[in-house]
Amino acid sequence: MKTPQLASILAAVFLGFTAVAAPITLHVASDGNDAWSGSLAKANSARSDGPLATIPAALKAARALTADQVKDGVVISVGGGVYELAAPLTITPDDAGGARHLTIAAAANESPVLSGGRVIKGWRPVAGRPELWEANIPDVRAGQWYFRQLFVNNQRRQRARTPNTGYYRIQGDSPQDKPVKLHFKPGEIKQAWADDGDVEVIALLAWADIRMQIRAVDEANHVATLSGDPRPSNRENNAEYYIENAPDGLDQPGEWYLNRRTGVVTYWPLPGEDMTQVRVVAPRLEELVRVEGDFAGKRAVEHLTLRGLTFAETDWTLGPNGYADTQAAIATHGDVFAEAATDCIIEDCTFTRLADYALELGRGCQRWRVVGNEMFDLGAGGVRLGVPDKRGDAFEQNHGHVVTDNHIHHGGLIFAPAVGLVILQSGQNRVAHNHIHDLYYSAISVGWNWGYQETPCRENLIEFNHLHDLGKSLLSDMGAVYTLGIQKGTVIRNNLIHDVNAFTYGGWGLYTDEGSTDIVLENNVVYRCKSAGFHQHYGRDNVVRNNIFAFNKENQLMRTRAEAHISFSFTNNIVCFDSGNLLGSNWSNDHYVMDRNDYYDARLGANAAAMRFAGATLDEWRKRGHDVNSIIADPLFVAPEKFDFRLKPESPALKLGFKPIDLRTVGVRPKGQRD
Repeated sequence: MKTPQLASILAAVFLGFTAVAAPITLHVASDGNDAWSGSLAKANSARSDGPLATIPAALKAARALTADQVKDGVVISVGGGVYELAAPLTITPDDAGGARHLTIAAAANESPVLSGGRVIKGWRPVAGRPELWEANIPDVRAGQWYFRQLFVNNQRRQRARTPNTGYYRIQGDSPQDKPVKLHFKPGEIKQAWADDGDVEVIALLAWADIRMQIRAVDEANHVATLSGDPRPSNRENNAEYYIENAPDGLDQPGEWYLNRRTGVVTYWPLPGEDMTQVRVVAPRLEELVRVEGDFAGKRAVEHLTLRGLTFAETDWTLGPNGYADTQAAIATHGDVFAEAATDCIIEDCTFTRLADYALELGRGCQRWRVVGNEMFDLGAGGVRLGVPDKRGDAFEQNHGHVVTDNHIHHGGLIFAPAVGLVILQSGQNRVAHNHIHDLYYSAISVGWNWGYQETPCRENLIEFNHLHDLGKSLLSDMGAVYTLGIQKGTVIRNNLIHDVNAFTYGGWGLYTDEGSTDIVLENNVVYRCKSAGFHQHYGRDNVVRNNIFAFNKENQLMRTRAEAHISFSFTNNIVCFDSGNLLGSNWSNDHYVMDRNDYYDARLGANAAAMRFAGATLDEWRKRGHDVNSIIADPLFVAPEKFDFRLKPESPALKLGFKPIDLRTVGVRPKGQRD
C-alpha cells in the first residue's frame, strides 16, 4: 500500500509528465526536501513543493512507478552542490532493468558531487604549538570511525610521513620471514612506534608493495617485526620504504595525524590556509555506488546511465595483519562498483580524491560504455574490467566494453602498483583514445594468466591511446601496455608511448609478459623508455610490425626466454637510438623472425659494420637467418630532437615498405568527434 505522502508525490509527477511521450524527470537539489515530489527543479513560491534533497529519495520515488509509467525512462536530474552519502548509492534491477531505463545525470550547467566524506569542523590552535590546529571527533574516540585520508579545499593532504621526501632503504635481501622482519638503518624505526600500534611501513618491492603495522622493534639489531606475511612476489633487495602515521611524523606543513584513542585530528596548515575558512573533509565510505544485479534470479541491471557526476572522497581500511600486494593492487576494488550489469553507460563523469580504483566492472558486466570521464587523484588506478578467475556461466562472464576518451592520471597515491586500466578475465573490449599518465606502474594491463592456458581474455583492441610518465623510477617490471597469457585476436595499435622509468629493471613500452600469445602489436610509436621499447619475457607467435622504437635508453628490444616455438615476428619496424644496445637479454636459439626493419644508431651513423646484434655483426646475424632484407640507415624523421617521428618523403624506411603512422587523433578527442 502506498503511503499518502508517496501517493501525492507520484500524482504530482504523473500530472506533469503523462501528456507527452518523454522521460519522467525527478529533480534533486542541495536545497531540496525529501518530502516534496521532485517534479520541480526549484521550490515553488509557497515552498510546498520542489526538488528532492537526496538521490536515494529520488530512486525510491522512481522505483514506485509502474512499468507503463516509465516506458520512456526516468531521469534523476541532480543540481549542483555536494551530496554527502550516508551509505553507498545502490542500484538494482528494480531501478534499471528490462524496460526500465534510468539516467542519473547532472542538471544543465551544474556539477554535483557525490561525496563519501564528512566535513570536519571545530578547528582550534594547539596549545603551545601555534603552527598546529586540531579538532575533536567523538565518533573516532568512541571507536565508531577511523579515517586514513584527509582533504583540505578539495586537495589531498599527506598523512604524517617519515621521511618527508624520498625513502629509506631496507638493508640487504628482501624480507621473506613470516611475519616480515625488516632490517633498517639505526634511527629509522623507533620502539615507540610499535607501542602505538597504528604506525605503518609501506615498502615498494619490484612490481608490488606491502603496507603493514609495526608490531615489535629490536633496536639493538635494527630489526622491525611487521604485522603480516609477505607474498612470493614481494621481493626487492635494498628496497625503498617509508613510514606513515607516526605521531612524531607530523613535522611539516600539509601533514596531519589522527589519534585513534583520543579522537583528535591534528593538522599543520599550508602557508595561507585559514583554518576558520577552509573546508576539511574526512571520508566515511569506502564505496560510493554499487550497481548490483541478481545472480540467483539471473536478472541484470540494464540501461543505467550515469552522466556528468563527480564521485569523490572515499577511504580504505587496513586489517590487523596489514596488506601485501601480488600485482596491480588487485586486492583493491572500485569505489564505483558494478556486477551483473549490462548495457550501461558512464559518461562525462569525474572521479577524484578516491582511495581505490575509480571504477570496477566485475562479474557479469557486459557491454558498458565508459566514455569521456576524468579520473585523477586516485589511491589506486582508473578502471578494472573483469575478475581474476574464469567464469563458465554466460551470465557471469565479463566482455564487450567500450572504454574511450577518458583522462586517467595521477593515481597509485596509496597503492602504487595500481594500473591505469586493467583487463582481467574479459574479452572483446575496445580501449581507445584514452590519455593515461603519471602512474607508478603500467598504464594498460591486459590478461590475468601466467602461462599457456586458454582464457576468455582475447580479442581486445587497444588503440590510439597516449600513455606516458609511468613508473616514475619507483617500481620495477612494468610496461605502458602489459600483457599476460594467450590472447588470440588481441590487437595493440596506434598508441603513443613514452617516458616509462623503473626503479631498477623493467621500464618498457610494450611488454608481452608470461605466456603472451597471438597478439598483434602494430603502428605504435614508443620512445624514451628506460629498459627497452619492446620486451617479450616469454610467449608465442606474437606479431610486432610497423612500429617506431626511438631513443630508448638501456636497450631498444629485449627477449628474455628462449623457447622451442617462435617467440614473435619483428618486421617493418624502425629502430632508432643513441644510447644502450640494440638487442638486450637473451637472443639465443633463433626462434624468432626478424626482417625488413630499418635500424639506426646515431652514434655509429650508417656504418653497418659497427652495428651489433646481440654481439653479432650484421653479416653474422644474417647467416643466422635474421634481417636479410633489413637496412641500417637514418630513417629521416622530420624533427627527432623534438620527438616528431613523421618521416620525410625521402626516408629509406618508406622505400622498405614502412607505412607512416598517423598520431593526429591519439588521446582524448573533442566531444563532437567521439564514436
